[in-house]
Amino acid sequence: MTTFAIVGAGPGLGLAAARRFGNAGHSVALLSRSAQHQHHLAAELVREHINARGFTADVLDPASLTAALQEAADMLGPMEILQFSPVPRGDFMKPVLDTTATDLDDPLAFSVKGPVTCVNTVLPGMRELGRGTLLFVNGGSAVRPKASVAGTSIAFAAESAYAAMLHTALADENIHAAQLIVPGAISPDSEHSSPEALAELLYGLHTGRKGFRHYAEPMPEPQDGTP
Repeated sequence: MTTFAIVGAGPGLGLAAARRFGNAGHSVALLSRSAQHQHHLAAELVREHINARGFTADVLDPASLTAALQEAADMLGPMEILQFSPVPRGDFMKPVLDTTATDLDDPLAFSVKGPVTCVNTVLPGMRELGRGTLLFVNGGSAVRPKASVAGTSIAFAAESAYAAMLHTALADENIHAAQLIVPGAISPDSEHSSPEALAELLYGLHTGRKGFRHYAEPMPEPQDGTP
């Protein structure tokens, strides 16, 4: 049995994705900052006969990410799928003219150093397994910068560049890197962007293994002339 690890496990998309991959036969590693949070999610999945455990890690702390992913692989089995989808903090989203160089430290650590740390940790196991999937979930500002949320726009763009390079560099090793863009809010009432619909899309990216960038739904028309 191989493991699906989600960095940024929460009760919405995180739980839905964990359930979808768990029902497909994978063990589930839930990574987040709150041990109590993980316990509740894991307990819900275990009641559904999914092998799931929580692991405490902070995306801004590379050592904790590395330790949690290594512990998860040791306890649950080799890591076949990694989903990186933590929710950025609100203070990452200042307007561009109010954003200083220091304001970018945490967004870049969160969206660039975090993924790099995760990938470098799980990649040796995927290579040994002979297959793997790296899934990156981002909002629309990753592809269309938005001046009101400068920190995430800049950091998501950098994360996108890193993930795109992985897609090319790892293709010959049967390790697929893909990005899912969610243009709007994740909502239980959304036809295309509900947690369950997005989880199904992510599972399809893992099994289909085609292309790099995918959209949950079309990007809305820009209101300010932005391309």
